[in-house]
Amino acid sequence: MTGEKQPPKTIIPQKNPMPAQDPQRRSKNFEEVALGYLEDTVIAEAKRCLDCKNAPCRQGCPVDVDIPAFIRLAAEGDFAGAIQKIKETNALPAICGRVCPQESQCEKFCTLGKKHEPVAIGRIERYCADWELARGVMPQRVAPPTGRRVAVVGSGPAGLTCAADLAKAGHRVTVFEALHVAGGVLMYGIPEFRLPKRVVQAEVENLKKLGVGIEVNAVVGKFATVDELLNGGFDAVFIGTGAGLPYFMKIPGENACGVYSANEFLTRTNLMKAYRFPGSDTPIRVGRKVAVLGGGNVAMDSARTALRLGAEESWIVYRRSVHELPARREEVEHAVEEGVKFAFLTSPTRIIHDGNYWVTAMECLRYELGEPDASGRRSPVPIPGTEFVMDVDTVVVAIGQGPNPLVPRTTSGLEVNRKGNIVADPATGATSKPGVYAGGDIVTGAATVILAMGAGRAAAKAMHSYLTQKGPVR
Repeated sequence: MTGEKQPPKTIIPQKNPMPAQDPQRRSKNFEEVALGYLEDTVIAEAKRCLDCKNAPCRQGCPVDVDIPAFIRLAAEGDFAGAIQKIKETNALPAICGRVCPQESQCEKFCTLGKKHEPVAIGRIERYCADWELARGVMPQRVAPPTGRRVAVVGSGPAGLTCAADLAKAGHRVTVFEALHVAGGVLMYGIPEFRLPKRVVQAEVENLKKLGVGIEVNAVVGKFATVDELLNGGFDAVFIGTGAGLPYFMKIPGENACGVYSANEFLTRTNLMKAYRFPGSDTPIRVGRKVAVLGGGNVAMDSARTALRLGAEESWIVYRRSVHELPARREEVEHAVEEGVKFAFLTSPTRIIHDGNYWVTAMECLRYELGEPDASGRRSPVPIPGTEFVMDVDTVVVAIGQGPNPLVPRTTSGLEVNRKGNIVADPATGATSKPGVYAGGDIVTGAATVILAMGAGRAAAKAMHSYLTQKGPVR
């Protein structure tokens, strides 16, 4: 009867576990580790949601997905409705469901998570996206053509999201990608076992159905500059070239054979399929013992990849403790299960090589934690006299990346900061050059996929307003 008081909802404290490959098996292959929920599991997980009136989970979503609405639909078994709701604001749901750090975003604010485990929002999103991909993608509404043309430089998460939103608004969008396959960091930076490339390409194909044109092997700054794009018929440009310039330790021996940047190591493996060599044209040498320098997600990806490429030992060498690791907890847990080893409070001082310049060992120094630094993490302080030699023959440097300077250097009137990042309004992506917008890692420095997508959405909204205000096309 209407007005009757509903019985209190039964609280289920724990998330439904995610099925996964056995660690011993998966550490030897590149198949996806997390296998995904089954239908009955995803419905059960969705029913854990308390359906809060104020929906605090939404404040943690950079692309403003209506989380309670899609979870409600999933709980009812209406996966078509759920994925349509997600795609109102999220152009890449199958990707986000796999690689977004939900634990520090939407799930962080889940009311259920205050006393128990939060609702597994990302796992539900992944199921809904995969459900649609398996059945054929439903068409999305596209506005009538405006006659305006937009160039998007870079096909990573920021660029693809911006392109999708502008295409749905009726603008003619062309994405320019420097590499031979669209997807940016989603293709070259994240391993197959975390994000299958077929999923990325399926999402790219969905954008093409919206009318987005994609040109690969197109290095903006070489074949054409941003200025030339604007003078050549494009009404606006979005720059989403990411952070692809690797940082190094600047220690002796770092240019020895067997030292990789994480960017090269993962690009060779992920995009160029080096793990299939000789079936692939791209070889990659991985020795018996691998040291990965760094503690973020890229470091975890590199260490786990090394094991799959045949390393007997794969080490994370990190100058802080386990409590300061910036990598996702799930990725750390998976790395431990697969056999990755950790050398905490340790940092290299010199890479040792033989007469042929091949890595033979790494000299290290031990650290202790001092006072917190500007980021809030306790600063590592070297302990004099604690030098030791680590037996390794391959080193992967995964301590961060900076912006590639090519596009900023070849664009007139574009302001950059001292680190080389493009200066852009965080709310709109507007740069110092009229008609040029930017977002993602090229602006913020290396960050998450979903934050880049949020920047792409914000820029698309501002660009649509800018293009509309230009008046009708003559």
